[in-house]
Order: sequence, then C-alpha cells, then structure tokens
Amino acid sequence: MKDILSILKEVEAIMPNDHFVGVSGRHMDTYITKDALFPHVLEVEKVCKMFAEKNKDFNIDVVAAPALGGIILAQGTAYALSKIYNKEVLAVFTEKTAEADQIFTRGYDEYVKGKSVLVLEDLTTTGGSVQKVIASVKKAGGNIVAVSVMVNKNPKMVNSALFGVPFNSLGELEVETYEAKDCPLCKKNIPINIKFGHGKKFLEEQKNQK
Repeated sequence: MKDILSILKEVEAIMPNDHFVGVSGRHMDTYITKDALFPHVLEVEKVCKMFAEKNKDFNIDVVAAPALGGIILAQGTAYALSKIYNKEVLAVFTEKTAEADQIFTRGYDEYVKGKSVLVLEDLTTTGGSVQKVIASVKKAGGNIVAVSVMVNKNPKMVNSALFGVPFNSLGELEVETYEAKDCPLCKKNIPINIKFGHGKKFLEEQKNQK
C-alpha cells in the first residue's frame, strides 16, 4: 500500500518552494492543500482506511473532526471502522465560530456524550484546531481515546504530551514556519501565494492596518 505522502504527491497536494501563509498566520515555504486530495475519491478511501487501521484498537464509537476537510475524513474513517468492528461508528464534526473556536452545532454534541471518541484532523502545524475539538468533545461528555492526523507538519511540538491523549499521524512532513515579522521569505521579497492558504487574507489585513 502507498504511504500517505506518496498519495499526496500523486494528487499534487504538496507544494514546495513558494511563500505561503497558514491558518495560524505563520509563514512557510511548503504547503499541503488537502483540497487537491478530496476530489480523488478512491485515494480518499485509501486514506480513511489508513486512519481506521491505525486506530482500530481503540474501540471507537464516534469519529469527530473540524469542518470543513475533517468532515470528509471523519465520514470515510467511521465507515471503514464500521466495517472492521461490524457495528455502526458515527461521524460528527465541529464548526468554526466567529471567535475561531470549534464547537458542535446541529445537536452533534449528543452523539459524543458518554462515547469513545477518535478526534481526526487533516493537517497540523500547531495543534490549535485539534485542541479546540478536544475541548468541545470533553464539554459534551465524550471520552477521547486518541487523536490522529493525516500529516503532522511539526512533530517536535505536536505530540501526545501536547494533547494529553494518545496521538498518531499517518505521516510526517516537517515544515519550518515563521512569524510574519521574522519571515526570511518576506525579507527576500518573495511574493505571497494568494491562491492557496491564507495569503490573500493576510495581505488584506496588512493593507487595512496601514
């Protein structure tokens, strides 16, 4: 079976040697766009099976992930786990609030109450989004048995100790990131990519501050 990085390279989801801004606002020269993966349903199915195999020993009842990309992965992984366990495993998602929190809406908090929950994420650099999902699962009375991410871009910082629960990833691709004020790409006047990532938003905010 192909590994996760091979799959992402094949669908051209990994983009090196450019200037990107991530969701956290940090700058980097390599970006992974999960949006390049999701149209390829057979590859998505493989990724979800990887998640299921990696976490099947946790006896999972519910898979929870942040919208938007996490919805697809949670659905596919819950389906794959249902086949392994021969029981229904549910899939739910959190949504971002105006304050950039991740909360359950649509009554989904009721589905995690008292259940063993696997928290999924597509990509992680700081672990911030995952921590917000964890907080919402705990608030809803769910028991988090593990956190699993597709690609961990910061293995030195993002680990079990950060989340306080078992943690794993399907693959690692360490990407150095920078605060805007310290960004060597900015200092070299390398244009910020506005098609992928949050570069367009960053430039608009910079313009509004002037």
